[in-house]
Amino acid sequence: MNVLLLVFCYVASMQWAPSESVPFVIPWYGRWILPTVGQVWPKPQQQTSSETFFVLRPTMFQFQVVGERCDIIDEAVRRYYQIIFYPGDAGRIPLSYPPPPTPIQEHPQFRAFLDSVEIDLKQPCEYLPSADMLESYNIKIDTADNPLKATITSDSVWGILRGMETLSQLVYSSAETGVAYQMNATEITDFPRFSYRGFMMDTARHYMPLKTIKKMTDLLAQNKMNVLHWHLTDDASFPYESTLFPNISRYGSFQPFSHIYTANDVREVIEYARLRGIRVIPEFDSPDHTQSWGRGQPRLLTECYDDNGILKVPDEYGAIMPTREENYVFLQQFFGEIFNTFPDPYVHMGGDEVSYYCWQRHPEIKAFMAANGWGEDYTKLEQYYFDRLTTVTQEITQNQMRYIVWQELLDLNITLPTGTIVEVWKGDYEGLSFNEELARVTKYGYQTILASPWYLNYISYGLDWEKYYLAEPLDFNGSEAQKNLVIGGEATMWSEYVDSVSVIPRTWPRACTVAERLWSDRSVNDTALAALRLEEHRCRLLRRGFMVDPSNGVNFCEQEWDM
Repeated sequence: MNVLLLVFCYVASMQWAPSESVPFVIPWYGRWILPTVGQVWPKPQQQTSSETFFVLRPTMFQFQVVGERCDIIDEAVRRYYQIIFYPGDAGRIPLSYPPPPTPIQEHPQFRAFLDSVEIDLKQPCEYLPSADMLESYNIKIDTADNPLKATITSDSVWGILRGMETLSQLVYSSAETGVAYQMNATEITDFPRFSYRGFMMDTARHYMPLKTIKKMTDLLAQNKMNVLHWHLTDDASFPYESTLFPNISRYGSFQPFSHIYTANDVREVIEYARLRGIRVIPEFDSPDHTQSWGRGQPRLLTECYDDNGILKVPDEYGAIMPTREENYVFLQQFFGEIFNTFPDPYVHMGGDEVSYYCWQRHPEIKAFMAANGWGEDYTKLEQYYFDRLTTVTQEITQNQMRYIVWQELLDLNITLPTGTIVEVWKGDYEGLSFNEELARVTKYGYQTILASPWYLNYISYGLDWEKYYLAEPLDFNGSEAQKNLVIGGEATMWSEYVDSVSVIPRTWPRACTVAERLWSDRSVNDTALAALRLEEHRCRLLRRGFMVDPSNGVNFCEQEWDM
């Protein structure tokens, strides 16, 4: 009997060995990990905290704007009060615990009730977020030079937004004290490591309603990401309703009365993002991925011939026909409209996966190639297309439009305008190393953003966020000048197999790991520590009303998702 008891005690004290698929030891029973409390995601650059704490009271608390103010600040004050005290549901009562046996004022670590936080913006607000926006901020809660007070300070309205997000995450509930809204004395100095921290949302393969796009924008802001790369159109559909060319969405969208984005819809998304410090960069991929364009724009696409010079069935087309002058008139007018609709000067022009099949067989193109002495080198024709495209778009925008393109154009040695940003997307799934791709692409001297290791649409069973978290954008063989060209990166979610039902849980909290990699210091790379904070952050997002997936296996949140 004693032997059996000893064996039982030994086994009960054992833990599983670390799994190859998780960065922690899995216990025999219960939750797999214990989340942190009141920790910030992404991790700030510098933070010091103490065990002393303040208590926030919903009926007494307010943000006090003591510096510059504008509509962005006023909206953030309203929004973050809601996020802190009534997350997820405006009608829900604040979280509460049974009262402690003694008044909270008698707790040895209690400092005071914190009934206000000062918002101190030092410079006038900018109206729009931009590529060079400043996002640094400071938070002081009960510091030596700011005793019994809390202040968020920044020289930029965008820094104030990032600071308010951090402050909202410092608030936590404590069963030990019985306090629902508690915050420790803290000092933070914070700023992003990279200026471009984006997410690509594909609304062409599955239409995403405005409500979904807004929720995604909220999640970007609550993870300190700052770019919504809106992949609006593709072969499958053209949901953007053009003012000048309405027939394209009329015939190229899935459903022209419901599955489109009107000019008002686009303005609504841009304004929603602006108030959260998020840039909206549209993508209109060309010359390929344009089958949906051709349905409402006659003669835009290249007719396909077979090897015998016989025209194929009427509705089989290739990429945009690059030798028809009328097409450049259309492209100039269309991108002129896009430039006037989207306030950010950058437009993603695509340029990926261009098939030469129909170009190679079209008699008009073959004659054009021969007249220019290009032989069978169709990369010269693609160079011609992009030269003409950039020329006409610069003319109509008075040299103000800026470009982002996929890396294929550099793969083909196509020369791009100075200031173009190249997006690297090729990596493991193409049998390549994204590090080697970065090293090669940055040699051309263009600014670069990385997407290769962050294709979140590829999924697998179990915990897979580690590989995203550990993907280091500057871990490639290159000069310091090359590494300075890497301005950030983005997570991507191609929507062949996701729609508005699944896009948020499929994306989050996996995209949180990309957000931290692009914001926090390079040394923040311990997955065992990150798992604890990610677990807390996942529950935080769930509590705020976002249907996000579990991040670390078996666990629970105090407030679960309840449809």
